[in-house]
Amino acid sequence: MTATRAGAPRSLRRYAHSLWLLSARDLRVRYATSWLGYLWSVLDPLVMSAIYWFVFTQIFHRAGEEPYIVFLIAALLPWVWFNAAVTDFTKAFSKDAKLVRSTSIPRSIWIGRIVLSKGVEFLCALPVLAIFVIANGATVGWGLLWFPVAILVQLALLVGLGLIVAPLCVLFSDLERTTRLILRALFYASPIIYSVKDLPDGFGWLDMANPLAGIFTMYRAGFFPGQWDTAAVVSSVVLSLIVLIAGVLTFRALERPVLKEL
Repeated sequence: MTATRAGAPRSLRRYAHSLWLLSARDLRVRYATSWLGYLWSVLDPLVMSAIYWFVFTQIFHRAGEEPYIVFLIAALLPWVWFNAAVTDFTKAFSKDAKLVRSTSIPRSIWIGRIVLSKGVEFLCALPVLAIFVIANGATVGWGLLWFPVAILVQLALLVGLGLIVAPLCVLFSDLERTTRLILRALFYASPIIYSVKDLPDGFGWLDMANPLAGIFTMYRAGFFPGQWDTAAVVSSVVLSLIVLIAGVLTFRALERPVLKEL
């Protein structure tokens, strides 16, 4: 019993160390050959923000609140993290098939490394949000305390999705394209260019069925307290935990078939 208790912290440290090494490797590979380096982690959400700001403030009547650019970026940055991670889940095992088969570390680490490396990129992009908040004179309130909560909930959601998507994409190759189509639809079904308050009558169920709705609400709470929606936040937390539990159970059931397929 004593040996088992002593071995648990050691195994946890080994897992954490391996997770960090793999995540750091992903980041080095991503930026080693890029002269723009860190800027690539912020260019995508910045370009997207500029396009949507122009379309919805200069051409069409927009939803959301002022300053709209802050409203956009507060949700676009976590969306980029979510979208990039889920996209990489589809090839998490096939990309390093030999290494996945030969290592003795838990295979779930190949999911964790994606979540962590994309999460680091998200954190590195947060100064951009701070710059726009300051430049546009956005109000900052106590709701900012929900920001780290949103990160934790998004972490749980992503890990759960990764544990489901990654093994299924090995067993069913068509799911990779299907996942990309779902992500395209999910972008417009999520309150990014609009808020949960802007949904028309009869579509309020979208913010309850989509865990990203409550997560984005928490990210925005520090700048736009009027956008707070308790039902959406509670629903997001519950759904994210359900997805995490479902992911653990799914991964345990599919790990052996996945290794045989690889």
